[in-house]
Amino acid sequence: MNFGVALLALAIEAGAGYPDALFRRIGHPVTWMGALIAALDRGLNRESDSFALRRSKGALALAALLVIAVGSGALIERAALALPLGWIALAVIASSLLAQRSLHAHVAAVAEALAISVDDGRAAVAKIVGRDVSALDASGVARAAIESLAENFSDGVVAPALWLAVFGLPGALAYKIVNTADSMIGHKSAHYLAFGWAAARCDDVMNFLPARAAAGLLAIGALAMRGASPAKALTAAWRDAPNHVSPNAGWPEAAAAGALGLKLGGPRSYGGAEAVNGASLGDGRREANAADIRRALALYRISTAMLWFSLAVGALTARI
Repeated sequence: MNFGVALLALAIEAGAGYPDALFRRIGHPVTWMGALIAALDRGLNRESDSFALRRSKGALALAALLVIAVGSGALIERAALALPLGWIALAVIASSLLAQRSLHAHVAAVAEALAISVDDGRAAVAKIVGRDVSALDASGVARAAIESLAENFSDGVVAPALWLAVFGLPGALAYKIVNTADSMIGHKSAHYLAFGWAAARCDDVMNFLPARAAAGLLAIGALAMRGASPAKALTAAWRDAPNHVSPNAGWPEAAAAGALGLKLGGPRSYGGAEAVNGASLGDGRREANAADIRRALALYRISTAMLWFSLAVGALTARI
């Protein structure tokens, strides 16, 4: 049943997203998670403590977050399934943990803005990436948008859908709270290196298979897209992903680069800091533009459809 719930949750999120009125009234599960993580950070992450003690407190905080996520997920799932057609209610709730519609909208906004001017493109891409965008030219804006699309296809769509399909709502909530914790405290800055260590490592583990599945889905999507190359997608992912600073993000990013004939990655800076010499992904052209973002969005839509198909097969197989 979990595969069917995941498939329906994807369909609901694609059709309706998360309503703005609901967000204004009660917020969003990720904002609730963020508030809890921030409270634990304020209460436990003290710079006067030793490195070892701060790392232990970070691990304890993560364990508490997982207990809350799994426990609340199990209670909600049990309550929903006690209702007539409760699996539909469960899918509605689970749809809030997926980001396929919002991801497409934010990246499409970059393409539209970049078609107007580089400054507009920079302003739009700054909403979806953490790097310093002030010095990006048009190609840099386009590459940043495509990299974000590929990485978040894994983190925001494939991973939560797979955790939901295999482990139900408790698994999806566990993944989402770990991924949120990693984005908030899993940094290598002096303040978070110790406290965020457990969150960063757990996120690496939980994304290991989904990231590689996302790369495979992008390669399959390229097979169905005119002008894209599934062979180059797989070659780039296999060759270049291990060179990425992240054990997971390089897989979908490299697959997208290969499929689209681009070279992504490379140097970038964060918050005015010294430039990071990131790994190059793919062996295509560095020049990119708004049209390339739109091609990446087309690949994203096809690859997402492949995810839907995979879940449908899983749901049918489970019924046999």
